[in-house]
Parts: sequence; C-alpha cells; structure tokens
Amino acid sequence: MTMQLRCRCGAVRGEMDTARAYVRASCYCKDCRAFARFLGQPDMLDASGGSDIVATAPATVRFTAGVEHVACMSLSPKGLYRWYAACCRTPLGNTPRAPRLPYVGMVTACFDAAPQAVDAALGPRGRTVINTGSATAPVRARPLLFVTGGLRILAGILGARLRRERTSPFFDSSDHPLRRPEVISREQRAALEREAG
Repeated sequence: MTMQLRCRCGAVRGEMDTARAYVRASCYCKDCRAFARFLGQPDMLDASGGSDIVATAPATVRFTAGVEHVACMSLSPKGLYRWYAACCRTPLGNTPRAPRLPYVGMVTACFDAAPQAVDAALGPRGRTVINTGSATAPVRARPLLFVTGGLRILAGILGARLRRERTSPFFDSSDHPLRRPEVISREQRAALEREAG
C-alpha cells in the first residue's frame, strides 16, 4: 500500500510504501518533544508527550512535489537530522547523519490519511512505545513489543543493506544532506526542553 505524504499547507507532497515499514512506535524522548516545540507544532504529540513515528527504509519514501521546501535541523552537532517542511513547519522524519544506515523515522503528522487508514496500514498507535521514562504522563512500558519492534527494525536495516539500497529523498547521490542542517545551540535546546516540559 502507498501512504500519501502531505505537509499542512500542501506544498510538500510525497508517498511511502507501507509494505516495507519496519515498525510503528510512539517515542517519548525529550528530543522528539523539543523538535515539536522547535516547529511550533505541540499538537503532533499525544497526551503523554509522545511522537507517532513509522520506522522504514529511506528507499520507500519519495517526494513528488515541493522538495525545495524540505529543511533540516539538528538538536546537537552529533544528533539526528530532523526533517520538516519549511513552508508550514510540518515534521517529516528523522534520519541518522550517515545515509549508509538505511533508516528514517517518518512522523505520521505528515501522512495524508485518516487515522483509521493509518491504523489499518501500520497497526494501532501506541502499541510499541519507546523512551517511556521520559513521558510527561504515565505510559505503560511493553518490553516484549519493544524488543520485537527493535528486531524488526534491525531485520529491515539488514535487508536494505543486503539489497544495497542507496536511495534516500533526504540525501543526494554524494551522501550529502539534501539541505544544510541548522544545528541549534545548547541554549536554544535547553529552552525548547523547558517548554516541552
């Protein structure tokens, strides 16, 4: 199945092949909350401060319009690249700095589908949860689902490496990020973390 991607204003569009998604997870880390605050999009978080993410191979994602609006930031000089649509500050996904690791965590806030359609394609939100110790309200940890989710991500990454997949909509053919990342200062990050509570 193909999941349509769309930023809030509609300038950035794309699609993702859900058949190769590794796992859907809710991440409760402070960094995901800080990213939501950076974007001015706290509504992308659930009631306990979790971000809904689908881990997949970058080769399953492609932009069909508005790639010139795709922007990148990082919360530290060595942190993940966090991608978003600069036109309306819609989150898109998170990638490692090294494109040779075939992983992108697509933020479901950019999916152009009803919640029921996302659940039908990728399973229910909140089934797999990570970083629950950082949640802003109690979240029940599910260790077995955490382990199986981690194994599915590892298997997906290994499969993509064995297939020698090199395509990523977030990096060019020379493995450089599509956009120069904005690395925020420690002070900016601390302020975002305070706001994110």
